[in-house]
Amino acid sequence: MPEITWQDFEAVELRVGTIVQAEEFPEARRPAYKLQIDFGEPLGIKKSSAQITQLYTREELVGKQIIAVTNFPPKQIGPIRSEVLVTGFYSEDGAVTLAVPDKPTANGNRLA
Repeated sequence: MPEITWQDFEAVELRVGTIVQAEEFPEARRPAYKLQIDFGEPLGIKKSSAQITQLYTREELVGKQIIAVTNFPPKQIGPIRSEVLVTGFYSEDGAVTLAVPDKPTANGNRLA
């Protein structure tokens, strides 16, 4: 991968949000959930789709803080307009482990 500059990194807005709703997403090509994530003011609640069904149930996702890219343009994924990109790490079997803050932090805080 090519090296990036500090300015490149600063252009990516990574923020903490709390999942407030997680629903099945049967229309997705690969198993996924439809998420609503609270990023606090001024961003508010944003929608996303996440292929995290292998390691997480809907019930355990609600209330979980995650890290997401919040300055991508919206992307239409089937019937949902995804407004943020939830981040995570692939394991060898393709399952995604969410990137999360180590301790609770205010919704909307930006990665330092």
